[in-house]
Amino acid sequence: MKFRDFAEEEKLFVRRALVAFGVVLAGFVTLGINLWHLQIEQNQYYQTRSNQNDIKMIPIAPTRGIIFDRNGTPLVKNVTWYDIEVVPYKVHDMKALLAELTPIVDLSADDIETFTHNLHNASRYKPVVLKTELSAEEVARFSVNQFKYTGVDINSYEDRQYPYGPDLAHVVGYVSKINDSDYKRLDKEGISENYAADHNIGKQGIEGYYESVLHGKTGYQEVEVDNHGRVIRVLKEVPPVAGKNIYLTLDLPLQQYVETQLPGQRAAVLIENPKTGEVLAMVSSPSYDPNPFVKGISYKAYKSLLANKDLPLINRVTQGLYPPASTVKPYMAMSALLNHVITPQTSFYGAPTWTLPGTERKYRDWKKTGHGMLDVTRAIEESADTFFYQVAFMMGIDRIHTMLSQFGYGKSTGIDLNEEYNGLLPGREWKQKVHKKSWYQGDTVSVGIGQGYWIATPIQMVKAMATLINNGRVIQPHLMYEEKQGKNVSLWQPTLPAQQVGDPDSPYWGIVRRAMFGMANAPNGTGYKYFHTAPYGIAAKSGTSQVFGLKQNQIYNAKTIPIRLRDHIFYTAFAPFDKPKVAIALILENGGINGVTAAPLVRNILDHIFLPPDVKPMAPTADPQSNLTAQ
Repeated sequence: MKFRDFAEEEKLFVRRALVAFGVVLAGFVTLGINLWHLQIEQNQYYQTRSNQNDIKMIPIAPTRGIIFDRNGTPLVKNVTWYDIEVVPYKVHDMKALLAELTPIVDLSADDIETFTHNLHNASRYKPVVLKTELSAEEVARFSVNQFKYTGVDINSYEDRQYPYGPDLAHVVGYVSKINDSDYKRLDKEGISENYAADHNIGKQGIEGYYESVLHGKTGYQEVEVDNHGRVIRVLKEVPPVAGKNIYLTLDLPLQQYVETQLPGQRAAVLIENPKTGEVLAMVSSPSYDPNPFVKGISYKAYKSLLANKDLPLINRVTQGLYPPASTVKPYMAMSALLNHVITPQTSFYGAPTWTLPGTERKYRDWKKTGHGMLDVTRAIEESADTFFYQVAFMMGIDRIHTMLSQFGYGKSTGIDLNEEYNGLLPGREWKQKVHKKSWYQGDTVSVGIGQGYWIATPIQMVKAMATLINNGRVIQPHLMYEEKQGKNVSLWQPTLPAQQVGDPDSPYWGIVRRAMFGMANAPNGTGYKYFHTAPYGIAAKSGTSQVFGLKQNQIYNAKTIPIRLRDHIFYTAFAPFDKPKVAIALILENGGINGVTAAPLVRNILDHIFLPPDVKPMAPTADPQSNLTAQ
């Protein structure tokens, strides 16, 4: 009995041992299969995830440098914005979270809809923006309650703001989103890594030209992350280096005053220190608000700016192209004197017309009765066309082209803006290349009074005038005064080689300058009515640029011509005459509108600069049409 019981127990043990062995064997087989599956079949997948559990570099954007005027007034601002972000995997009930946050940060239906859409297209482990540009009150309310909400945080970033809006748009420019073209350029220049944390870059004006100075150097955090991208710990941090602050030569109060003088005008004004090239004011009207460009202007708004016939996006000072008209007569005279084509005593009879030798082609003077006998001084004072027809004919286009290019026409002035056109100083080679025609003497005659093929910018007109003021020494205009970072200060340096036109000791420089003074102060001068009462002394030269050509016997009458076909009116001037501190160029397209006229406007601006407010004389007024034929 006992033996049988033992045998049965032994059989039961063996069966149990076999079952256990089978279970263990099955376990080992399963384990082996899983190990093979994980290590062989899915090796690449887990290897990739393991590699992702690695060290990452998180870039930190630098603070952009501030732009100041010459008096230390900031012209731009760096504004801090706050976004509220949610890390989805840390939130157990998203619907409840949104309901609780709605009254705290004033969530709208659009905010929630946008967030929900972005949530479905984003990783669970990376933050998703719930609302942008929180107010200070919303940030404060959330900060008090933040401990209640795991996975919700406030993120801050800086954006540019332009408090003076259109007043400085063409000078300061703007920053805007980095696009594909920007990335390609940055990559080509080998500096794309320095923009890893940025979403904006300087596009226009000073913001664009001095981008490398203003931007600064990107910092970074070296962090350890898991394979979901979650930061485990910070290993190292290198702080960013802020961009340098820039001080411009602009005088903000003067800039704003000039703006007030151009209501509704299509106009340009440049005021410069002729001794240093410092630009004191640069106004192009109409202008535009640069602020919408920062976050991305809408297609509709941008299309509207492009379609605007008044061209608000164009900087008329550096991109406005106009025949320079009679403003070039002092430089034509100076060129003829330096080349000994004429002398100060040379006299021509200023008849109502001048006939091109060998032809019957007559060129009219602006003065129907003519001027009588003229020397170079009186010719400039009265802006006698017939005198300069003769001078141009005697000079010839080759010498004119050589000399006037030295005064800065037909090429960049070197101003520190990317938005500048070269204009056109015509010559034989240009006409043959573009028009496939030879140069004719009649072409030269028109060039002699700044008409014909010749087109120039207002800034070129001021550069030429500064060259005259400085006895032929060419001064490069500039907007940068200095750049600062901490105690380090770098002053602006010329980028063009020093140039000299003619003999700096020649007495002809003074003769031509005095002729411009006579234009503004001599009783026969075309500007006498407007400028002779200025106690500080003004020298000036006006000009009238034709928008369309008149037939030989056609009479110009501004009152019968549509506004946009009327002549453009220029004024160039410098003051005080003895020791010039400012040189100014003004253009009123189509002669101005609403009674605004060029000469009184120039006088107002110069009085504002040189006279205390309590002793400023009332600038003479003029008939709205009186300067439409001014020379």
